[in-house]
Parts: sequence; structure tokens; C-alpha cells
Amino acid sequence: MTSKRTDYLEWQEYFMAIAFLAAKRSKDPCTQVGACIVNDDNVIVGIGYNGMPKGCHDDAFSWAKKSDDKLENKHLYVCHAELNAILNKNCADIKGCTIYVALFPCNECAKVIIQSGIKEVVYMSDKHAHKCNTIASKKMLDAADVKYRQFIPKKNKIVIDFSEIDWNNMSQLPETPVKRNKSAEEGDITITNGCEAVQHLQKTPEKRLKVKDNISIGL
Repeated sequence: MTSKRTDYLEWQEYFMAIAFLAAKRSKDPCTQVGACIVNDDNVIVGIGYNGMPKGCHDDAFSWAKKSDDKLENKHLYVCHAELNAILNKNCADIKGCTIYVALFPCNECAKVIIQSGIKEVVYMSDKHAHKCNTIASKKMLDAADVKYRQFIPKKNKIVIDFSEIDWNNMSQLPETPVKRNKSAEEGDITITNGCEAVQHLQKTPEKRLKVKDNISIGL
């Protein structure tokens, strides 16, 4: 082959997919959110997801969204994805960076975004636009001249197959009997376990390969 691939991920799709993948780490049973901070050189400088603070065990605190006991409300304890991404930064300064996040930042996250010097917010969903904390967030971002825009994906899903490295014709690794599953729809992104795929194929060679325990990243 003498020409480059044409079906590669664009930068924005890549960064939003990273945010969605990070969200898979969240222990929150109701809402899983991820965030990805990128500098002007398209280098990722911070990743985070919503979760309990360090040292606060996930099993020791309530994950309830609403509770008669106010101290059992998760909102008193959970750190949002944007905050964790900023605190997890791998550089001294993130001024002028862009943050990719699944949900529009709340008012508390907007404060941290502004104070850190981030200049653009790229969000996926604004489903809480009617709530006071989102309205307040936009008011502060506007006043601080922080741009925000909604990400419109070209694909609903992205496919990540851990066994792909073994069957890729361009790979320098030895060939394996695992072949690409053609049943996936174009534009889908699924994370699959290649080892399980090989085991399943060896046990049932007469049947079409079906990979179990897929993790789907929907954008």
C-alpha cells in the first residue's frame, strides 16, 4: 500500500472517545462521565472521570442520587470528571487548552475550568440546560470569555478490537486464526477481548466467531 488510510479517527472524535472511554472507569451506578484535556498541539494533558476523592473508598460512601438522609447524597462527595482531569494534568500549566466532556459542565466545574485557564469546552450533551447550575455555568463561562460548543459526531460508535493487532495484514506479529468480525455495523466502535475470541474459536470451530464481554463506546 502506498497511500494512507482514509477511515482513521479525526482529532475531535478521538478526544471525545477518550473522554467516553475514561467514563467506563466511573463507579457511579447512575451517571458515568469522562473528560479529556488537550493542548494546542493536540496532545492530551489530562484525563478524568467522576468518582470519590482519593482515600475515600468507593464502598464506604453512598452513591445515592437522592436520599432522605442528606448525608447519603452522592453529590456531597463525588468529584466531577472535569475537576479530576484538571487535577490529574501532566503539565504545569493548562492555560489555553480545550476540555472534551460528555455533559455540559456544572457551575462548580465551570469555576475550576475558568480558574485553570482553559479556553474552550467541547461537550456532547446539554440535557441539563434548563437547570440553574447549568444556566449559572454558561453565565460564568460567557463572562470569562471561555468558548463552548457542542460536539456533533459523524459516528454513533467506534470499534476497538484487542485482537486486531494479530490479524492485521500490516502487523509484524505472527498470524493467528482470528479474523475480523464482519457483522459489526459500519461506524460502530466496540472494545473486544481478543484472548476470549481465540478461546471461543478453538472450542467451537464450526460456528461463526462471536466475541463475548464487549465494551461499547457510544458517542
